Amino acid sequence: MNPQAAWPKGYALKTFEAIDSTNEEAKRLAAAGEPGPIWISAARQTAGRGRRGRSWESPTGNLAATLMLRPGKSANECAQLSFVAAIAACDMLQYFAPAAQFRVKWPNDVLADRSKLVGILLESASQGGEAPGWMAIGIGINLATHPEGLEYPVTSLKGLGVAVPPPDDALLHLAASFARWYEVWRGDGFAAIRDAWLARAAGLGSRIRARLSHEETHGVFEGLDASGALLLRESAGTLRAISAGEVFF
Repeated sequence: MNPQAAWPKGYALKTFEAIDSTNEEAKRLAAAGEPGPIWISAARQTAGRGRRGRSWESPTGNLAATLMLRPGKSANECAQLSFVAAIAACDMLQYFAPAAQFRVKWPNDVLADRSKLVGILLESASQGGEAPGWMAIGIGINLATHPEGLEYPVTSLKGLGVAVPPPDDALLHLAASFARWYEVWRGDGFAAIRDAWLARAAGLGSRIRARLSHEETHGVFEGLDASGALLLRESAGTLRAISAGEVFF
């Protein structure tokens, strides 16, 4: 990315020293009629959360931000923005740590050395398959610190031995990268995003374990389908499309 990255035109910004959750603030702004797109960032969250209702630690020095926007597309299409966010986060981290190797992990994590340092949470007001009135894209990035004792490995830029940027600088580059990839998505559709995501994908072509809502399955990760579902070649040779779940290497 251009080292002189500028704040993207047309995107507003609202910052807090401390807040319950940037995603919750995005919901409040949407309900109040904020048109977006607007980034909400906080130096510290008191009630940050990740996928599946898990808590997400947000100590000072890390990046906690949410983008609220109104894409005007179907719920299935809007779900693809998790891939846009992951690519943007990956590119931002690569800018600050050019010697490191960052990879995206389905459905919406970013890894370094197979350790997680980015979490992404999409929320909306849609019911069923109707077009959501708004989307909140929460992105948490471990810059200065990372939690210990989780069931999967976790790291941070500091943990990688990289000079840690101020969260405001990280957000500037994240917002610029997201705006660029968002325009690709709007103009060219998901196919271009899919290709960019797969070029950064962790574990492509290797055996993985997928934890679904009521079962676990194993197989070879063969890619993504046209909707963003993970394609898993199971032991019997069947190619299975998985639209929701968790992946373990």
